[in-house]
Amino acid sequence: MHGTGDEGEKASWMTAARVLQSAEPLTIPEGAAAMTVRIEWDPGDPGTPPHRHSGPAFGYVIEGAVRFELEGEPERVVEAGGTFWEPGGDVIHYQDGNALGDARTGFVVTMMCAPGKPMLELVSEKELEQRAHLRAPRPTG
Repeated sequence: MHGTGDEGEKASWMTAARVLQSAEPLTIPEGAAAMTVRIEWDPGDPGTPPHRHSGPAFGYVIEGAVRFELEGEPERVVEAGGTFWEPGGDVIHYQDGNALGDARTGFVVTMMCAPGKPMLELVSEKELEQRAHLRAPRPTG
């Protein structure tokens, strides 16, 4: 019986939640705003050009597979059911496109944004060149 307090039985709320990702320590800009968005890419779409966020961003892939790359980390593919996060601030987010050439990809991202800053800021070619030494080696083949 639900709610009886029997030790052999766990209430569903105690087992319904599953941690998908966590990040520590976390820096959230004072006075930050938050936004959750759903992004959907057509097959093979390269996604957003290199950019950064003023605060952390947490993502969950709903369908398909995301090609994900942050400055200093190797490129990886995050498949449906997988998660990703980025710390925000100065870190460049190089890729977030569809890793699949024959199917759509969709993901949800919750981003925190510093007051007075855009949620997403594109990175110039000049800055990419200046910071090229911080990018992880590119896959070959």
